[in-house]
Amino acid sequence: MDGLEEKLKGLSLTRRSQQDGSMYLLHGALQPGGLLAVSCSDHTVRLQDRTTLDLLGQYQGHTGPLCGLTFARTSSDLLYSGSADGTVRAWDVRRPGTEAVQVFSGDPCHRFCSVDLNCSDSLLCAGTEQVDREDSFLVFWDCRKAGGRLLGVFSESHSDDITQVCFHPRDRDRLASGSMDGLVNVFDLSQGPEDQALLLTCNSDSSAAVVVWSGPDHSQLLCLSHAEGLHLWDVAQLESDRPLTLFSCRDARSLTPLPGGRGLDYLVGGQWLEEEQTLLVVGGQSEGDLHLMGCDSGGLRLLSSLQGGHTSTVRCFLWDAEGHALITGGEEAQLLLWKPADNKQLGGRSQLEGRSQLMKSHSALKVRSRTHRKTGYHRDKKD
Repeated sequence: MDGLEEKLKGLSLTRRSQQDGSMYLLHGALQPGGLLAVSCSDHTVRLQDRTTLDLLGQYQGHTGPLCGLTFARTSSDLLYSGSADGTVRAWDVRRPGTEAVQVFSGDPCHRFCSVDLNCSDSLLCAGTEQVDREDSFLVFWDCRKAGGRLLGVFSESHSDDITQVCFHPRDRDRLASGSMDGLVNVFDLSQGPEDQALLLTCNSDSSAAVVVWSGPDHSQLLCLSHAEGLHLWDVAQLESDRPLTLFSCRDARSLTPLPGGRGLDYLVGGQWLEEEQTLLVVGGQSEGDLHLMGCDSGGLRLLSSLQGGHTSTVRCFLWDAEGHALITGGEEAQLLLWKPADNKQLGGRSQLEGRSQLMKSHSALKVRSRTHRKTGYHRDKKD
């Protein structure tokens, strides 16, 4: 982790792109070797240059809040976006501003709140909001077929909004899902029906906000909750007697003592960095400061702090392995690029605050996953 620590220590703010001041930046996706895509609270998808942040074009068509973005891997000119309007749309990034080249939809009652594409670009999945205060669905399409052929749905594994769907980076049939019911499920879709495909259920005891595959062989799952909890599970231990839980804390903000005695206000997300073999977790404070941490079975380790950039809550981040750069987007409609730089900086600085601090969970649960149950944690929702 020392090499990554040096990279993060050298980051400084080099580019700033100011969008419409009333707009939130929600999600980001990087095209391999190419563009940056950003989803916005005005229901648009914007294409930007990943090195200059210059706006190259935008797509309109969704009529509800966006829930995620992902580029295809084998056909990386295709960008997929999901929305609460009940559609997933595919855009050709070679033709900014044009209509979607493909539109995927399910039942008219479906409102999507998560979306992902598998590593072979053959299977598209979206998770729905709760329907009629009872059911929620994983919806699948074969995206190779003209017209976006609906393959089917899973309906028994979650009982509330499915906030995350995340395909395995290397196994096209392995899918993880997270929900407001507190459950994180792992499926092997090659096994057929839902009850046979379900391999594992973990319970985060809170609404799941982020689910990320991590680890050298991508056999670990990181879950961040809306209550700022953090859980790391080893899925490879499913067939053994060893505990699944590597690290667990219901409120990770208490694990991160920062300079000045303050803690984190919120967690942004996590990303497995292949080259550095490190799980990077980013947290923030309400005034805009960001804190970059490494996460493993020993706890959280503070690597670096970024100050002087954002002025409000940060919603998304991306580590650009090719450019050794960090891209962040926030609620003040700013998109920022942090890169290694000399003394010339643009309104921000990066610094390593003293020695890296190892922050261990006092409540790390070395226990196996709970038995699967459809009824899990429920968070009261406004009518």
